[in-house]
Amino acid sequence: MLSRGRNDFLIPTFGVFLDSLAIECAFLLSYWLRFKTNFLSFLPLSGDVPALDAYLYGSFVVIPVWLLMFNSRKMYGARRNVSLIDEFLNIVRLVTVGMLVVMSAAFFYRAFSYSRVVFGLLWGSSIILVFAGRVVLHNLEKTLYQSGRELRNAVIIGNNETAKRIYETLFEHPLLGYRLMGYFADTPAVNGALLARAEYLGGLESVPQKLADNEIELVLIALKYDEHPKIFALVQKCEGVNVEFLMVPDILELMASSMSIQDIEGIPFITIKGIPMTTWGRILKRSFDLGVSFALLVVTSPIWIIVSILVKLTSKGPVLFMQERVGLDGSKFTMLKFRSMREGAEEHDRQAGLGIPGDPRQTSIGKFLRLTSLDELPQLINVLRGEMSLVGPRPERTYYVDKFKDMIPKYLDRHRVKTGMTGWAQVHGYRGNSSLEERIKYDIYYIENWSLSFDVKILVKTIGAIFH
Repeated sequence: MLSRGRNDFLIPTFGVFLDSLAIECAFLLSYWLRFKTNFLSFLPLSGDVPALDAYLYGSFVVIPVWLLMFNSRKMYGARRNVSLIDEFLNIVRLVTVGMLVVMSAAFFYRAFSYSRVVFGLLWGSSIILVFAGRVVLHNLEKTLYQSGRELRNAVIIGNNETAKRIYETLFEHPLLGYRLMGYFADTPAVNGALLARAEYLGGLESVPQKLADNEIELVLIALKYDEHPKIFALVQKCEGVNVEFLMVPDILELMASSMSIQDIEGIPFITIKGIPMTTWGRILKRSFDLGVSFALLVVTSPIWIIVSILVKLTSKGPVLFMQERVGLDGSKFTMLKFRSMREGAEEHDRQAGLGIPGDPRQTSIGKFLRLTSLDELPQLINVLRGEMSLVGPRPERTYYVDKFKDMIPKYLDRHRVKTGMTGWAQVHGYRGNSSLEERIKYDIYYIENWSLSFDVKILVKTIGAIFH
């Protein structure tokens, strides 16, 4: 078997070190704040100040347990490619669960009574310090990739749209940590094609030898369903070569979510299309929508007043623009927005198209409202009414739903959940006159992978995108 050096040790090891240091510092900081400062002097102490040793010994038990929990969520993999928002949400979840484990263990350990205040401080300080360490790790990882270190050699197998998409992703995101060595295909890409920028390494028959000669670590397969025999033959010929093979499924257009397997009395089934959310999931999402939208209405009320005055002063017509949109299960509702166009502009919507830049129908204040997305604020009322959600696919007009439902695969699947003020597609830049096909893929991915933390992540990204 061919042996080769690997470059997946440094980043995970440094991650374990930073997390261990952060947790230990969180213990010391929590003890110091509670017993050695006047920060919480208003809380009475029950007895004498406990010795630091008990908390140090406790930390030596907690650290390995928490590290195992972090590892179970794949937080120590090389090339994790995780955004800092995802990192923060994962840390909050894992530290919270970890604190429950610590508190349970402390309850059964009768030899020493740990302070509940210290546990509360430990929860908050652990989140802050572990996340700070992750920021350091994130920057270190990107610095290493920029300097050409710790990169993983990768090749593409295939010469089709999927292969071009893989190349484009790796080419546009050099900080992902991959060095693209080229591609294998029966025929080279035509001159001028995007894939032609990469080096053509030969046909599929030359793959096994060149994988060994060029120290390739990752093979990204982008072959179609009618080429499956080639994949089986290829993998068989590469036996003994320590290389990772990843294949883009040829039913990608059918499935937008990650595959899962479930069995019914021992018969395995691959989940191709699942239920977006359970009844409790809908209750949780609705509760979240009500709470956050009401809070946002209160916080943004001064903005409502200012925008309403500006809209009224700069053009004739009502402050609010109302238009019929299609929502959950194809039901229709009236969506609200601050008016950003001249009165009567909607009569020319079909001729103007979807979200054209520099639309001449916009008012002077309307351009600013569109740019900052402040025109969407009245949709908080739609959320309170239950017609929309804070997060979900953007609602479309009936005309466009009827037009695109037969043109774009899975277009109607967008209506399996409530439409939203913002969505997974929007935070990735797919809005206005962007590609509808790509927008649908992101919408379907959101539907099939919904979670409350996913909604929080999208809302945070939306705020960042507005300021950006």
